Amino acid sequence: MTDEAYIELTLQIAKKGSGFVSPNPLVGAVIVKDHRIISAGYHEKYGGNHAEVNAINNSSESVEGATLYVNLEPCSHFGKTPPCVDAIINSKIKRVVIGTLDVNPLVSGKGVQKLIEHGIDVKIGVKEKECAELNRFFFKNINSGLPFITLKSAQTLDGKIADSKGNSKWISSEESRKYVHYLRSKYDAVLVGANTVNKDNPMLNVRLTEGRNPTRIILDGNLTSKLNSFVFDTTHQSTILIASNKSELKSRKINLLQRKGVRIIFVKSNNKGKINLTSALKDLSKLGINSILVEGGSRVFSSFINENLFDEVKLFVCPKFLGDGLDMLNFQKFVPITKAKKIRINSFSKIGDDLLIDLRN
Repeated sequence: MTDEAYIELTLQIAKKGSGFVSPNPLVGAVIVKDHRIISAGYHEKYGGNHAEVNAINNSSESVEGATLYVNLEPCSHFGKTPPCVDAIINSKIKRVVIGTLDVNPLVSGKGVQKLIEHGIDVKIGVKEKECAELNRFFFKNINSGLPFITLKSAQTLDGKIADSKGNSKWISSEESRKYVHYLRSKYDAVLVGANTVNKDNPMLNVRLTEGRNPTRIILDGNLTSKLNSFVFDTTHQSTILIASNKSELKSRKINLLQRKGVRIIFVKSNNKGKINLTSALKDLSKLGINSILVEGGSRVFSSFINENLFDEVKLFVCPKFLGDGLDMLNFQKFVPITKAKKIRINSFSKIGDDLLIDLRN
């Protein structure tokens, strides 16, 4: 097998940690000796051993003189666990092949430098694009201090996300809904606005698939969400409510929400109580939330697009016409076609009866 093939294998192994390691990156490691794979490991959970250490510990034979393949540069600093480069050096591994450097300034280049200083042969940049893509949530957060944002919407062929009475169940197919639950399990959090909470009373969990329930985030500048909504039952799933700093006067409702276990974050807002999205996202990042799946509604989508605070759009186009109904976007101002916001199509696929278009900003 080639170096590229072994790095591809580390990417597949790394994905096993999806939904469990955030805010850390997804990392897989493979150890090869005498053209044989003698061990493998991945970062399994936040706070646990990193992939390289697990791979070394999992080996039933000596790794001395072997080659270690890893999709992300091994760490060289003390965090929740000791530096991985020390374990690599002590194990007498001879060669290390790395997919991409870590963008974290605590690590970037320093892990490679230490390995080289100890006489280990290091190769960097194998399937680099694919390795960066796997950890796009982590890289975005480190580089910007903001979570990676994916907008998810299901709409009819004529661009409606609900009928004229606000009913949206069900525009998309059952297969699409199952896929959305799978998506939720891969993100740290799922976000909706207060209108969606009050109209649809969503659970925002992953009951249709296996995986971790994301943290639920409710954008509710004026604290209008109904207290008996499913999202405020925090028995099995945490909820964060983002409110305007001007709503702090509603102390009774705040107390009731906090008694239910809801965490409330107050952020800057305008005179109408509309919250400052950038401030909210920075606060969420400080809580360790690296990725957010935004599920609506139209005003929330429009705010993220207007302020250019999104990275991806996952758009389910369903083979139905509604005629009258609620549009996906509700912009307050319009621009000529020459100034239209343009994003690129990354991929598309058919799920059930629907077309899923993956778009990148």
